Amino acid sequence: MNLLIMGPAGAGKGTFSEKLIENYDIRHISTGDMLRDQVSRKTELGLIAADYMNHGRLVPSEIVNKMVEVTLGGDECANGYLLDGYPRTIDQAKELEEITERIGRKIDAVLVLEVGIEILEQRITGRRICPKCGAIYHIKWKPTKVEGICDNCGAEVIQRKDDTLEELKVRMDEYYKNTEPVIGFYEERGLVHRIDASGSTEEIFKNIQEILKSIV
Repeated sequence: MNLLIMGPAGAGKGTFSEKLIENYDIRHISTGDMLRDQVSRKTELGLIAADYMNHGRLVPSEIVNKMVEVTLGGDECANGYLLDGYPRTIDQAKELEEITERIGRKIDAVLVLEVGIEILEQRITGRRICPKCGAIYHIKWKPTKVEGICDNCGAEVIQRKDDTLEELKVRMDEYYKNTEPVIGFYEERGLVHRIDASGSTEEIFKNIQEILKSIV
C-alpha cells in the first residue's frame, strides 16, 4: 500500500503516520528524515545535499526528487510507503508521478487531514516536544506524567519556536498557497480522501482504516 498523508500543521500527520506504519507495515518517509539519512550515510546524493545545507541553502528539488526515487525504489518500501511532507509543489507532484510509474510503485491513496483553525490553534500552542527522544505531548490532551518532564527519557520538554499563533498563520498561508494546489492535482486523479481530523484519535483512525479497506 502506497500512501501520501497531507494536512496543515497540527492536523495530526505525525500521530496517524505512526499508527499507519504500525498497523500496515509500511515505511514512513519524510523529506527531513530522508535527507538526514542520506547525509549521515555519506551517499553521493547526501554529500551533494550536505554541501547546500552547510552553506545555508535549500537543497534543490532535483536532488530531493532523486533521493525520493532511490528511497521508494529500495527494498524497505517493497511492502509500501507513507510519504509525509512531499510533494510540496505541483512540479514535485508531477515528478513523483513519473517516478512511481517508472519504479512500479504508484500511489494508491492521498489522505488529507482537515481541521478547523480554532482546533489547530489549541493543538499548536499547547504542543510540547522532547528535544532528546522526539516524543510529542500536549499540555491539555496528552500531558507528561511529571509536569514538564518527558515520560520516556526524563528530559525537559519544550515548546518549539514555531508553535505560536503568529507562526501558525504563516504556515497556514503557505499551506493554502502551495499544498492546496497539490491536493487538487491528486483530486483530478481520484486519489484524494478527505478526513475530518477534529475528533478523537480512535475515531479518526477508524475512519482511515475504513477508507483503506476500500482501496486494497
